[in-house]
Amino acid sequence: MINAGKRIKKAQTALESASLDTTKKALEFVVKNASAKFDESVDLCVVLGIDASKGEQTVRGSALLPHGTGKKIRVLAFAKGDKEQEAKDAGADFVGLDDLMEKIEGGWIGFDVAVATPDLMGKIGKLAKVLGPKGLLPNKKIGTVADDLAAIITDLKKGRVSFRNDKGGAVHAAFGKISFGADKLQENLIALIKAVKLAKPASSKGKFIKKIVVSSSMGVGIALNPDEIA
Repeated sequence: MINAGKRIKKAQTALESASLDTTKKALEFVVKNASAKFDESVDLCVVLGIDASKGEQTVRGSALLPHGTGKKIRVLAFAKGDKEQEAKDAGADFVGLDDLMEKIEGGWIGFDVAVATPDLMGKIGKLAKVLGPKGLLPNKKIGTVADDLAAIITDLKKGRVSFRNDKGGAVHAAFGKISFGADKLQENLIALIKAVKLAKPASSKGKFIKKIVVSSSMGVGIALNPDEIA
């Protein structure tokens, strides 16, 4: 069995002699050199030209990936009345309000994303200290708060991903699996980069996308030309 150190060293050696002058070639390299025993995720890191210390320059949003994420997403829907059945019919894994809030306050976080209708946000806001730091609090800016719960849930199940810059001014997100192949990964990547561009704050000046790096979850990072896809 090849250990992680040998895998990385082998990939780095291959990278030194590779000619990766296009996004397609870079993604083909990522796919070819993935050597883990499982279907690795393919991850994106976008370094942005923002001042992350300023709240008005926060970059957050979501993107519907054409080929999904390759991951089963567990959706929790805060809903009541007719909206409960709407959420269940759309495929939400957990549906309710008071009962779910009580479980979450007790420490349960058994879901990947939470959605809600606008009328419930005043009540759900009490969970901000628990869900906020984990990026799980429903938020209108990333499309997880709306009256049409069915549409939100359907998109999430298809492969909608949310993003938000970290303290260093970078956005991190997974945009597929190695098994997708380079063509599908490229289409997903383009959709994600477009969404990041649309989330550019008005107060951000100069070059917005400074650096783009892709890698498999166990592989080496490969820098792309931001001007080619951004």
